Amino acid sequence: MNIMIRLKTLSFLQFFIWGCWLITLGSYMIKTLDFSGSDVGWVYSSLGIASVFMPAPLGMLADKYIPANRLFAFCHIICAISLYYAASATTVNEMFWIMLINSLAFMPTLSLSNSISYYCLDKYKLDSVAKFPPIRACGTIGFILAMWTISLLHLELSNQQLYIAAASSLLLALYALTLPTVETSKSTTKMSLVSKLGLDAFALFNSSKMAIFFLFAMLLGAVLQITNTFGNPFLHDFSENPVYKGSLVVEYPAILLSLSQISEFAFILTIPFFLKRFGIRIIMLISMLAWTLRFGLFAFGDPSPVGCVLLMLSMIIYGCAFDFFNISGSVFIEKEVPPKIRASAQGLFMTMVNGFGLYFGMLFSGEVVDYFTIEGVKNWHSIWLVFAGYSLALAILFYFIYPDKNKKSKKAS
Repeated sequence: MNIMIRLKTLSFLQFFIWGCWLITLGSYMIKTLDFSGSDVGWVYSSLGIASVFMPAPLGMLADKYIPANRLFAFCHIICAISLYYAASATTVNEMFWIMLINSLAFMPTLSLSNSISYYCLDKYKLDSVAKFPPIRACGTIGFILAMWTISLLHLELSNQQLYIAAASSLLLALYALTLPTVETSKSTTKMSLVSKLGLDAFALFNSSKMAIFFLFAMLLGAVLQITNTFGNPFLHDFSENPVYKGSLVVEYPAILLSLSQISEFAFILTIPFFLKRFGIRIIMLISMLAWTLRFGLFAFGDPSPVGCVLLMLSMIIYGCAFDFFNISGSVFIEKEVPPKIRASAQGLFMTMVNGFGLYFGMLFSGEVVDYFTIEGVKNWHSIWLVFAGYSLALAILFYFIYPDKNKKSKKAS
């Protein structure tokens, strides 16, 4: 089979697994298991914990000792087992610890899948710059198709979504073993402990500009998964209103939310133009304001004709909010950081965003949801406005704190 097709299949399955539960598990826990908002936030915080501790050591194992595709397969076997047992979990503690094990195994596979793809492209003498984006795009397609599958089968409030994810994970583990074996490094170059642990990039905190960038990366990272966690439960709650019962928004909320991923896919294409034209400061400001709109439109959206338009606009804006920060931040680091610490800097960026930011964001958002829940009824209007206010406050702070290169150049002239 053509190596491009095989790598696209790898990426497709990798994100299909995540799409089976990431958006809908919150609804299952709230509606079916009767978990509170803080309970759900705690379970999802496992993704942040795993993002802090696991990618670096497993990356080092793949570099030096275990071929990446075999380590990748082992991780997905752990994922399959943990997801299988998560389907039978009924208490918060059970779900947290099982999903923590799953996260510790799954989060490193996001970077391992990239390593496998880059190795195979190089092995077959294919241009990674031209060939990798279509491979990664198949991952987004897999994520969207998984959401549609779970929604169309009416499994959003069922543990069956976890069984499907477990079976897919086992399939991917077996599939990964059929790929070319990724060679480990035979380099004998001595590295300091700091370099081995990927801590070289912490020297960037000596620059106030980079320190502020990483600080706001963490603060903005806190909002990245809020709508992925609570967006589906929010839409499901409209079923309590007889006026909206049976509407497409209530019946297939995951399909509506999948438009966010489609928008994300489209906005990626605009990043080079905007980053070159406006720079990282304006791009991050746009992202923060887009998050404000994302939450604000959720606050006023509903399944009515006008409210549905607001929800649709929120899905479109998500692509700008997510990509203009997450992808542009990665490109900014690639351009600003010395080559010898770029890998460490990218790792630090992901740790601040998907590690610390995600962890604290999930705990914070869970508490907000509980605060505005009275006798089991959630005041989603107030909940989304709190998150919108947080994003707007970040934008205002960032505007005054992050150095404006244009102002400096004007003063110099």
